[in-house]
Amino acid sequence: MADINDIEDWIVRVGLGDRKAFNALYDATSAKLFGVCLRVLNNRAEAEEALQEAFIRVWQRADRFKANGYSPMTWLITLTRNLAIDRLRARKAPNDDISERADIADQGPTPEQSVMAASDRRRIDHCLDELDDPKAGAVRGAYIMGETYEDLAARYAVPVNTMRTWLRRSLLKLRECLTR
Repeated sequence: MADINDIEDWIVRVGLGDRKAFNALYDATSAKLFGVCLRVLNNRAEAEEALQEAFIRVWQRADRFKANGYSPMTWLITLTRNLAIDRLRARKAPNDDISERADIADQGPTPEQSVMAASDRRRIDHCLDELDDPKAGAVRGAYIMGETYEDLAARYAVPVNTMRTWLRRSLLKLRECLTR
């Protein structure tokens, strides 16, 4: 049974590229680290792969190990556990591109389009306010509410041709106002 000093020594020697120290470290710690992987992943095959990856990382990063008063097993367990958690997250991540999902795509305007529409709406309202009240009401009725010339003529008690003239002149004034 290896003690903390042996494990720490092996990690330091692995950092120097010592293969015998790596074998000794593997023999002494692999069972415990496999248990960590198995607990996180709950799948034996994935846990074996994660353990193998963990020891590859130990080989690559052992030169960065510093005890700093902590157990070398803490470093090994943390490295292994984080790797297993990364694998678990990768397993749960959606495999398809979210932009291709038609069932969740927003068909509404983009934020930029909404801001532009609100700005245009304020400009139109401002220009409509410059028209005479009955003419502004007729424009709103015809072009916003979809009322017919006949309905508007009846409401404002004017002939249909007069209503057409009101609307035509009002649209020209609106265009002039909006181009300023």
